[in-house]
Amino acid sequence: MIEIERGSGNVYADLNVPDADAMLLKAQLATKIGEIIQARGWSQQQAAEVLGMTQPKISSLLCGRFRGISEAKMLDCLVRLGHDVQIVIGPARQMPNAGHVEVMFA
Repeated sequence: MIEIERGSGNVYADLNVPDADAMLLKAQLATKIGEIIQARGWSQQQAAEVLGMTQPKISSLLCGRFRGISEAKMLDCLVRLGHDVQIVIGPARQMPNAGHVEVMFA
């Protein structure tokens, strides 16, 4: 019999990857950037020109290799793609020192 274990919702945490929350955030941002690029029918070179990055860096981002790309750069990419980015900081909802980062796309 195969044992099935329910995931936490963060595959990086489930795999004990360092900085799991940051990696999940980057994955969500990279996915959205990729969706926008694909919807516009752009090549990686066209996207690179608009986003101020090299084509190899865009390729890495879209293939999920984004450790060398900061969250700030990814947010800048979304702005360059014509999207508004809002950052809302509020009190933690659970334990006083247990805040979290969440991405919501409108």
